Amino acid sequence: MAITCVQVVSVPVADQDRAKAFYVDTLGFELLGDNVFGDGMRWVQVAPRGTATSLTLVTWFPSMPPGSLKGLVLAVDDVEATYHELASRGVQFDGPLQDAPWGKFATFNDPDGNGLILQGAPAA
Repeated sequence: MAITCVQVVSVPVADQDRAKAFYVDTLGFELLGDNVFGDGMRWVQVAPRGTATSLTLVTWFPSMPPGSLKGLVLAVDDVEATYHELASRGVQFDGPLQDAPWGKFATFNDPDGNGLILQGAPAA
């Protein structure tokens, strides 16, 4: 047995349209799909461009209330530039960039309160 990758991470949201706008328009993710299935349910799937792992913005898991996902790490090449760009697009960070042994990072929430981490690579 060999697990080859993480394919999809479910992000619990209250409003799929609002979440889709945040992830696509604000964070710059690509919209991979927005399809109706079942009884009034939608599969809204987004991903950073060119990556294998995607997010699905879900409303139908009773055990996953909106905002209950914490610690989703978004890796970037230039954390300082990305931090300032996202702040200019309205992302409200919990504070300034912080230094850690694993690199610079800053935390923020999506509109539902799901916790995200913007992280750069450690300095050489």
